[in-house]
Amino acid sequence: EDFLNLIFKAMMKDSLNSSHPVSSAVQSSEQIEEMFDAFSYIKGASLLLMLKHYLTKEVFQAGIEVYLHNHNYGSTKSDDLWDSMNEITNRTLDVKKMMKTWILQKGFPLVTVVRKGKNISVQQEKFFYHVEPENWTSDASYLWHIPLTYITSSCNFTHCTNAYLLDQKSGM
Repeated sequence: EDFLNLIFKAMMKDSLNSSHPVSSAVQSSEQIEEMFDAFSYIKGASLLLMLKHYLTKEVFQAGIEVYLHNHNYGSTKSDDLWDSMNEITNRTLDVKKMMKTWILQKGFPLVTVVRKGKNISVQQEKFFYHVEPENWTSDASYLWHIPLTYITSSCNFTHCTNAYLLDQKSGM
């Protein structure tokens, strides 16, 4: 419950135009200190939980084990973790490409789901909680690769989960 409260606080900060990406290039030690704030850790932990749920606990755990084995006693960069996940998924999913949309952009998406009969359509756009006109920037270039999971009447959450990766502005 405490972690959930922290996630909502981080989302509130991330919905502001003054937010920053989880990962970015830095030029000075001061920028490094700014980058490693509580927000970055909370959002990063949330993103890892999202990935774990999408890949399944077993696949995620195997990816972590490969990562730790391949990089024990060494330094790494974020791409190394995503490469380890790609290795475990046999490259059936480009985890690096998906996760870069989350860590290199500030903010998060608002997903709108519309049902028309048996058809479902989904659309994404950048979510803003509050934008001051002088600080507003266009959100047209923002695109996330959003792992969506869903259930149907023939497949409930305890028996199976369907997955869909929304990697465009809209999809069906």
